[in-house]
Amino acid sequence: MTTGMAEQFDMFSDEAARDRVVPRDISKTPKPERNAVAMSEVDMVRHLLETGRYRILTKLVPRAIAPFRRPEYPLNGIILDTETTGLDARKDEIIEIGVIAFTFDATGRIGDVTGIYGGLQQPSVSIPSDITRLTGITDDMVAGQSIDMVALQTLVEPADLLIAHNAGFDRPFCEAFSHLFSGKAWACSNSEIDWSSRGYEGTKLGYLIGQAGYFHEGHRAVDDCFALLEVLDREVDGTASTAFAELYEVSQRSRVRIFAENSPFDMKDHLKARGYRWSDGSDGRPKSWWIEVGEEALDDELRYLRAEIYRYPDADPPIKRLTASDRFRA
Repeated sequence: MTTGMAEQFDMFSDEAARDRVVPRDISKTPKPERNAVAMSEVDMVRHLLETGRYRILTKLVPRAIAPFRRPEYPLNGIILDTETTGLDARKDEIIEIGVIAFTFDATGRIGDVTGIYGGLQQPSVSIPSDITRLTGITDDMVAGQSIDMVALQTLVEPADLLIAHNAGFDRPFCEAFSHLFSGKAWACSNSEIDWSSRGYEGTKLGYLIGQAGYFHEGHRAVDDCFALLEVLDREVDGTASTAFAELYEVSQRSRVRIFAENSPFDMKDHLKARGYRWSDGSDGRPKSWWIEVGEEALDDELRYLRAEIYRYPDADPPIKRLTASDRFRA
């Protein structure tokens, strides 16, 4: 080794010696003090929220059935959800139904849960794989199962209002399943509440639950019913009433279905863009494009049809007035 190389080696050796970590007795190292009292769950949540970096979701806990009925809540409501083998009530079948009965008053204040029912039903066909993926319900789970109609009747028969989050889907299935659901007043918590004015960014139940600060086990009927109940009864700053109060008030109004019968074929895209739906006449409705509006919007809609679609000022398309007992049927 040359002298230069030796000196360089010695230099690195000295630096290595200076940087060398010397083991020490860790038993003599002072330990950080621990809080005398462990932080509670409430304190932990508050601390995380105060950082501004976290959003906390609380697991939704189903309400218990009230031990007695309070007279200040004289009306009976039902929140209902179904799981089915498909989307067509004329050929597909219910495989699960969930029902929560509750009381409310004429102003839309919710009282107490008075009954709960959830039941499975074996369909006449095997459950499609995509339905099983969505709901978690398998053929083995429904084998030999049937919905208890006596239990269901006890809850549904006295109801003043049936609520589903997609009543246009659930009502036809329920009426095909049993006459028990026919003639009842129905309301749709998806389409008949102005969720955006309440600060919600979407209308799907999962969105509503998350934005309300909860999470739950979704796509099982009773679980979804309890989730919807909490969102409907939630009081939000800046709103004068709960979502359920709004829904009940809307359900008391009549609606009008307008049929753009004999409208020009080349106007179909305009009608579709405005929200009209096509009826092929197989369900007893006129074969035409149609839309459903509030009574207060009837004159404006007729003016639109006469000016933009028919282009004839005396055009008189058929209309049908609907109450909550008529709406959301197939």
